[in-house]
Amino acid sequence: MTIIRSIRSTMDFVYGPLGLSVVAGCGLLLGWYLRGRFSPASKSVAAANNSGDASVMGEGGEYKMILVVRNDLKMGKGKVAAQCSHAAVSAYKQVQRRHPELLKEWEYCGQPKVVVKAPDEETLIDLLARAKEMGLPVSLIQDAGRTQIAPGSRTVLGIGPGPSDLVDMVTGELKLY
Repeated sequence: MTIIRSIRSTMDFVYGPLGLSVVAGCGLLLGWYLRGRFSPASKSVAAANNSGDASVMGEGGEYKMILVVRNDLKMGKGKVAAQCSHAAVSAYKQVQRRHPELLKEWEYCGQPKVVVKAPDEETLIDLLARAKEMGLPVSLIQDAGRTQIAPGSRTVLGIGPGPSDLVDMVTGELKLY
């Protein structure tokens, strides 16, 4: 009789409102975990890593975007913010078209963006060439010249989003803006 009461109280818990909530919550967590492990995006990342395409996918799974601002132009804070925004949007669109799986991974990482400074245009162009050599997405912004600086001035270089280790190989020596 005691065993039957014990089984009955367990069944009341499992089939009651609280029990269903617990079971549903466990099911959602399990589904979220399995989606992360076996989703098409995860498979494409693994396939890219196994194919040796290190210029597109990083081994560590960490991604970021770097925005390199020319320091010699002495742009105001608002101007720098606008130019960085142009670079970030341009880089996002480029990666969305060419490497949507990479974009998903970057978004999953929290879309990290870091702003650093370059002393002059020559450094900016050198960084552009190095990033291209490594297969990283790049976005070079030229100003229209309507406010603070001359038309056509190269203001910001967006690098990435891409694997953090590759991006750091290009920009790791630069100081934060």
